[in-house]
Amino acid sequence: MPSKKKNAFYAQSGGVTAVINASACGVIETARAHKDKIGKVYAGRNGIIGALTEDLIDTSKESASAIAALRYTPSGAFGSCRFKLKSLEANRREYERLIEVFKAHDIGYFFYNGGGDSADTCFKVSQLSEAMGYPLQAIHVPKTVDNDLPITDCCPGFGSVAKYVAVSTLEASFDVRSMCLTSTKVFVVEVMGRHAGWIAAAGGLVEDHGIPVVILFPEIEFDEKKFIARVAKLVKEHGYCSVVVSEGCHYPDGRFLAEQGTKDAFGHAQLGGAAPVVANMVKEALGHKFHWAVADYLQRAARHIASKTDVKQAYELGKKAVELALKGHNAVMPTVERLSDVPYKYRIGVAELSKVANVEKFMPRDFITKDGYGITDKCKRYLRPLIQGEDYPKYGRDGLPIYVTLKNVAVAKKLAAFALKG
Repeated sequence: MPSKKKNAFYAQSGGVTAVINASACGVIETARAHKDKIGKVYAGRNGIIGALTEDLIDTSKESASAIAALRYTPSGAFGSCRFKLKSLEANRREYERLIEVFKAHDIGYFFYNGGGDSADTCFKVSQLSEAMGYPLQAIHVPKTVDNDLPITDCCPGFGSVAKYVAVSTLEASFDVRSMCLTSTKVFVVEVMGRHAGWIAAAGGLVEDHGIPVVILFPEIEFDEKKFIARVAKLVKEHGYCSVVVSEGCHYPDGRFLAEQGTKDAFGHAQLGGAAPVVANMVKEALGHKFHWAVADYLQRAARHIASKTDVKQAYELGKKAVELALKGHNAVMPTVERLSDVPYKYRIGVAELSKVANVEKFMPRDFITKDGYGITDKCKRYLRPLIQGEDYPKYGRDGLPIYVTLKNVAVAKKLAAFALKG
């Protein structure tokens, strides 16, 4: 733990969510409440790139009301990035640069808000700071719509995406149901989830509302013949059906239905297009009229229908990150520990980053029905509490939500410029 009052650095990483700013709010408000131990909170402009290029934001220039408004504002208030630091061996200069910037600005606390890749980065930074003899407490603040971080029961961002997908699937299915006699009989919606089907699973909650639905998970190898047979059966029985397909749905040989042959900044296959692929399969095999949609950014940006549970947990985990740092913890991540499903109870715990970094949590097989196309009651018990409640933002006279845009005042640079590679 730093021997004197140090400044803190906070950054947002990867795909932003409807509630990542609630975690930022939790970090900054809690740090401000401990001014005797923490100096200023600097934010990285565009995530970790802001630290590497010494492009820091002075959050002390923001009013208390502006920081409080972050809790109701979607996206990343300070900018995020898809920039994965390579291993210490492959690019030690970047990690050393981080330490140089932290040293120049008297930063003793590092709060990195992101998913699995940022957990890995946070862990490596803590290791290097120790090796270089620079006191730095690195705390990872969990965030990922994919819900694939280990140890924690759920990840901030997921509950709101799950709520959006469940609501959207329900509403669109009502539309299809009303038109199926003479028009559309199959509606396909594509959702995020590269390797884990948590988001797609949320679409299965509409089954309890009488909606015939087929879920295509990354965890279940895609079988076109069986899929078509399932759709044909549901349309025959109900006159229509909806299909929720994860972007990570793949064939037995590992090829993604949605693979475009390109890579993203992390080296992952660039996905997008599973919905039209699936819809055309239905058209060619059964001749049914269809419509398809890709939820894309809409699902993770939909703060207007955010889960109250999700917002609350996002704030609490940001707050807990600061509290852990003040207690001397390092290389850890605050977690959600579920105590019961009904009534829903949980507590905030802590996990070692060495057990979080580079580990993905997939859908348990007993969360998926035996036929591979639906979710079990056990999965529904898991999902329901996470989408409970609404935490609506205030609306303006123009009928739109009132979201905050921060001033994001830059901190004066003290070091020479640093060129990013790749």
